[in-house]
Amino acid sequence: MSRFACVWVDCFAAAAAERCEPALRAGPLAVLGPAAPAARVLDANAAAREAGVQPGMTETEARARCPALAVRRRVEEHAASGRRALLEAAASVSPRVEDWAPGVVHVDAAGLARLFGDPAAVGRRLLGRAHAVGFAARVALADSRTAARLVAARARGAVTVVPPGRAREALADAPLAVLGLDADLAATLARWGVTTLGELAALPRAGLGTRLGPAGLRAHDLALGRDLDPFVPWTPPPFWEEAQGLDWELDSLPALAAVLEAVLGRLCARLAAARLATDALEVALELASGAHHALSVALAMPMGEPGPMLTLAALALEARPPAAPVTRVAVSARPLVARAGQGGLWQPPAPPRRALAAVLARLAALAGPDDVGSPRVEDSHRPDAHALVPFTLPQDAPEAPGERAPRRPSPAAAEGALRLVLRRVRPVRRVDVETDGERPVRVGGRRVVTCAGPWRGSGEWWDTGVWARDEWDAALGDDGTLCRLAHDRRTGEWYLDGVYD
Repeated sequence: MSRFACVWVDCFAAAAAERCEPALRAGPLAVLGPAAPAARVLDANAAAREAGVQPGMTETEARARCPALAVRRRVEEHAASGRRALLEAAASVSPRVEDWAPGVVHVDAAGLARLFGDPAAVGRRLLGRAHAVGFAARVALADSRTAARLVAARARGAVTVVPPGRAREALADAPLAVLGLDADLAATLARWGVTTLGELAALPRAGLGTRLGPAGLRAHDLALGRDLDPFVPWTPPPFWEEAQGLDWELDSLPALAAVLEAVLGRLCARLAAARLATDALEVALELASGAHHALSVALAMPMGEPGPMLTLAALALEARPPAAPVTRVAVSARPLVARAGQGGLWQPPAPPRRALAAVLARLAALAGPDDVGSPRVEDSHRPDAHALVPFTLPQDAPEAPGERAPRRPSPAAAEGALRLVLRRVRPVRRVDVETDGERPVRVGGRRVVTCAGPWRGSGEWWDTGVWARDEWDAALGDDGTLCRLAHDRRTGEWYLDGVYD
């Protein structure tokens, strides 16, 4: 049996502004449109509407009716991110959601009762997810999207459940205005004395089609709660973004960090509502000069906590500050499914994600972000050539079916093998070496009994990191200490590179 839910947010433009500034929920709020030729009210919250503020009023008239009115300009980023957040919250409950209008989301609820319980429990789950991303919503469940939407638009309770087959009765007393009909069609029906959906549904369909044509038949279907359009599933974008447009310029890092904290808080709330995480952030700043400033922030592991993200983003901005004051902040993240790991039976428990990220952030603050990471051996013949890459936890590769782990040689089998190990001296220690031609004869005053070499290496002659060196193995003094010497042919200096054990 088909079953649909509708998540409805009243006064969505005002609700999106309140989501970005939670303090605005405490009083009346109006959202204004463009300033030219005169700023007019686009939307108002419930407190402002109770005071007489209505869409279409000028700002002066609205303030005259409600002196305590807070006014905000409409910001496209706030509305767009709020709309995506509501869709993502619904998608965390059902895999099929439809973006009908700003603040109106259709949800395919078929089969959800097996996961969450009765229809009322499904509605409460949707309500909780919408609240988690910053919206106070209403939810209605019915046999069709149209019925669920029309019931949610005028419902008084938080969750309304229409029993199967009772959509017509649930819509019977709804005023005709909820359909949003064309003005001429609405005037015609009003002259006929049709004021509710029940009265419209009771009209004979054949006569309605003859007099009013397709528009009348469509209105009749809507009054009966029938779906006329196919379900269009919403596909989430590969990257989630939260943005904040600014009415003033930010020219200091503490002020920019405060805005970043609010943006990251909203982004992490969306990730938490969908049970997701992210492993990297992209911060994009619009500058007063018209230029853009972008930087990437790598995270130690997939996470959804705003605190460590803010610390790492602030460190990245401190290392690469913008060249001009900031007028807009946008943060995007790629959502990932955070998989819980389980350590081995005899291994210590892994540190919590938050603690690990906090330690890495502190290390980056002390040593610099370019000096913290995991070493990676570079494809070069240069000794000790390595680079630092962002730290990630190692993943244990599972064994393939039927594949056995490699056998380690037993200690008894290794006893008969003679092994010579070079213990590297790091950092290398400079030594005084006397030579006969190229061969070393004394090292720090100790006589070289015998030596082998040189092993010559060089490279990167095309860059500033050019290197050239000779390596020798030398036995020193009477005790026969065997060491590795390195001769830098560019500077002429000798170094103790390691000692054989």
